Amino acid sequence: MEVGVEDDPATLRRRNRLDYSAVGNSPEELQQGRQMDKLKLTYFDFDGGRGEPARLALHIGGIPFEDYRFAAADFAEVRKTTPLNQVPTLQVNDRVVTQGDAITRYAGKLAGLYPEDPVQALLCDEIMSALEDVNCHITATFGMKGDELKKAREALAAETLPRYLRWLQHQLESSGGAHFADNRLTIADLKALVMLRWLTSGMLDHIPTDLVARVAPALTGYMDRVRSTPAIAKYYERRAGG
Repeated sequence: MEVGVEDDPATLRRRNRLDYSAVGNSPEELQQGRQMDKLKLTYFDFDGGRGEPARLALHIGGIPFEDYRFAAADFAEVRKTTPLNQVPTLQVNDRVVTQGDAITRYAGKLAGLYPEDPVQALLCDEIMSALEDVNCHITATFGMKGDELKKAREALAAETLPRYLRWLQHQLESSGGAHFADNRLTIADLKALVMLRWLTSGMLDHIPTDLVARVAPALTGYMDRVRSTPAIAKYYERRAGG
């Protein structure tokens, strides 16, 4: 399958279903049972960061949820209401859950964007964790200023980021070149898209916007393909007021 991204939400949730007639409820039946859960995702009001992959997954899957966004200036107050003084959080009915990757994985399962096959799930999780490593390397420079920031970011651009980008390119090509896992769109692709958009956005001082194209050119075309997925393209068009 080329991309598997034009499927409607119900088709996505049916993908990879096994025969559960002898063992109990299928994922689809379990999903129907979860439809009544009230979801509230809390994160910054911008199109990126650790909360964005879950937002994308829920939108692509047609899963109803409250997309609670707040301005960066309000973070000091918002964090007081969270279990670990951080975001994103996902409220499922009366329970508040932390940790971005756990939230994204849950959203992916609801939306049919997480592999059923254990090996493909492993590959998906591997990419997710590696991308979180990159997040941590970059956010470690937050709060730095002047020469300290310049030196830290230039070191990232010279060694750490190229190492991860080349590895990601290798993993993508090892999986066929279209997706990181399961030969279709998964949450690994959503998190990769968010990261690659960030690295090429010019928002990170001292990180060259052509870094991805120079060290891992296959990721540039990959990013464009994932971004052009109809559901993702429509989501960002709406966000831009288009």
